[in-house]
Formats: sequence, C-alpha cells, structure tokens
Amino acid sequence: MPGVKSHRVAIVWRGDHEARRAATPQNNRFYRIFEELAALGIDAEPAVYADDIADEVRRQLMAIDGVLVWVDPIHQGMTRAVLDAMLRDVAARGPWVSAHPDVILKMGVKEVLYRTQHLGWGSDTHLYRTAADFNDGFPASLRSTGPRVLKQNRGNGGEGVWKVELVSDRDGTVRVLHARRGSLPQDMSLAGFMASCEAYLAADGCIVDQPFQPRLPDGMIRCYMGADKVVGFGHQFIKALIPPPPEGPDSPAAQPGPRIMHGADAEPFQRLRAKMEGEWVPQMMEVLGIDAASLPIIWDADFLYGPRSASGEDSYVLCEINVSSCFAIPEQAPPAIAQLTLNRLRSSAGG
Repeated sequence: MPGVKSHRVAIVWRGDHEARRAATPQNNRFYRIFEELAALGIDAEPAVYADDIADEVRRQLMAIDGVLVWVDPIHQGMTRAVLDAMLRDVAARGPWVSAHPDVILKMGVKEVLYRTQHLGWGSDTHLYRTAADFNDGFPASLRSTGPRVLKQNRGNGGEGVWKVELVSDRDGTVRVLHARRGSLPQDMSLAGFMASCEAYLAADGCIVDQPFQPRLPDGMIRCYMGADKVVGFGHQFIKALIPPPPEGPDSPAAQPGPRIMHGADAEPFQRLRAKMEGEWVPQMMEVLGIDAASLPIIWDADFLYGPRSASGEDSYVLCEINVSSCFAIPEQAPPAIAQLTLNRLRSSAGG
C-alpha cells in the first residue's frame, strides 16, 4: 500500500568475502526464512560476516530495522568477540538484534545449567570459576556421585565437553571421553586431566559439572522455541559421550542417527511442551532477568531423559541451551520466525 513503510531485516551468518559477494536470499540454508519473511512483506537481505569486514557489515546493519544472527560461538578457531562488540553497538543505535549478545551471555552458555538447576529441568550441578575452586570441588564431586560431565562455558560441536569416571581412587586414574565426534576414551591421571581443563577458565570462563545421565542412549530431545512458545521438536540418537563400538569411532555404528523433526503438537512431547511454556521458560526468564521482548526469536533447549518416576513417567534434564546459531530447524519454524520478526518490528517501531 502507498505510504506504508517496508520493514528491512538482515540475516547474518559467517562466511568470507566471496560468500558475501555471492549471497542472495535463495542460495543459502536460510532460504525458507527469507521466503517466509517476504511473504509477510518484510524486505530481508543477506549479511555475510567475517571479522575483517566487520565495519562493512556494521554499515549495512545500521541501515535496516532488525537483525537475525546465526553465528556459532566457536568456529575453526574463530570466536564471536569482534562480532558481538559490533552487534552491541548496532543495537545501541537503533536496530534490534536477535539474539542480542547480552542475552546470549545469560541463556546460551553452560552457566545457565548452574543458575537454573533448582528448576524442574535441573540436576546436581556445580560451577567452578577458578582453578582453586575446580581443584577443591571436582574430585569430591566425582568420588561421591559417580561419572560426571564437565562443560566449558561457551562452545559447540562437543568442544570442551567431557565424560569423566573414576577408574582407581587409589592412584587417581580416570577415564575421560571428549564429546567431539571421533573421540576415544582415554585413561589418565585425574590431576593431569584437570590441569588440561584449566584453559576453560581463562577470560572469565567457567566449568560446569553435571552428573552423567545413564539414559543417554535413549536419545536427546531438542525443544525448538520461538520466543516463549514451542515451535517444534527434534529427537536424535546421539553418540557423543558414548564409547565407540569395537569397529572404531569412524564406523557407521559410531555415527549419530538422523534428527527426526516433529511439530509442536507431536504427542510424545506434550508433557515437555507444557513444562516449557507453562513453567520452565517463565521461571528461567525471572532467574536470568530476561523480559519477553528480549527473548531470542529462535532458540532451542536440549534435554536428556532423566530417571523415570515410580509410575514410569519420564523426567527431563537440561543439558544445553543453543541461542547463537539454532539450525537446522523444523519445517514449522520459519513461519513462526517470520511472524515473530514482524511482531518485533512493529513493536520497536511503535505500531
């Protein structure tokens, strides 16, 4: 309609100069999101990002109304440090950003597992901020409760996530297994392993310590959220932290199964949906100090199956929240992302 302002949105993902030059709304994995945004009258454009062209991307983002970001916290040795500083500056000058780096630091880090452990999704979780805390607390945790899982605060692809079990308390031998694909169990001294983890404490980092969940072979449920509402589920038989078969870590039997996507109404997950929408997300927002307008437009919470109740009912244990780069997503998610984007644009524009 004449006189109606067209909203402009940029979708940010990592690439290089050539990828930025060649990017169109149709030739990338986010094409369905571009399509749904266009269907609602939103002018969406690619904004391929690299640290050495941050100023160029910043100028692009300053000319639009909203920013949707899909960039992993760690990728081939690269972090989001430069990008996050730029996004904070952009958001402070007008355009809204989802997810805002400050919201990621509240939700999309492993520390959230410690801060929300008292919610219904929590487990016996410890947090170590210094080497002294780690050396004082973790050996006792390991000896008293059985196998544990250690996680660095920010990472992806299993980087910095370890299963640790005590082999011999007499000589301090532990068996460790990294969550990265292709890893093999290793026996080593507890002291040596802990020393190797101290790098995770650098730059204000921390280490989160959770109990290993014996029902890990039953699979992981990824609960996809559009702001505070479930938009779908994914179930996958993962192999991370499960010792590989005799054929080795590269054998077909050692590979994770496909993630089977389901809509928000999928019957097996309705109890989890009710918990997320009615209890856990509102409680998380209160604990973390996040208001509804700041919730990421798309994020996910990964759950493992916890102990069954006396009546055989499943429980769910949160193992991670993904905010920085939530993808792949169920087919129901792009329309929800587009509608939430339009709502956010209208709200930020005052109508």
